[in-house]
Amino acid sequence: MTQKEKLRITNRETLAVLGLYLLFFVWWYATAYGFGSDPAKYSYILGFPEWFFFSCIVGYAGISLLLWAVVRYFFKEIPFDDEDDKND
Repeated sequence: MTQKEKLRITNRETLAVLGLYLLFFVWWYATAYGFGSDPAKYSYILGFPEWFFFSCIVGYAGISLLLWAVVRYFFKEIPFDDEDDKND
């Protein structure tokens, strides 16, 4: 595998992770600030305010599963040894 191929793969993987974390931030921001600002009107799920449950608990579990799936099925094992580049 050439150095250019390795760089192309690592760039693609980096963009995938950055995209997922951007998605996580948008999810967190929308759910943390989107469920109202009056504490007297909060709804509760499992004892947590609805905004906290969705932004911090569901969001964290969801992004963890997404990241696991991306690493498992999208990422490639790349040898970073110099010996492989000398043989190309």
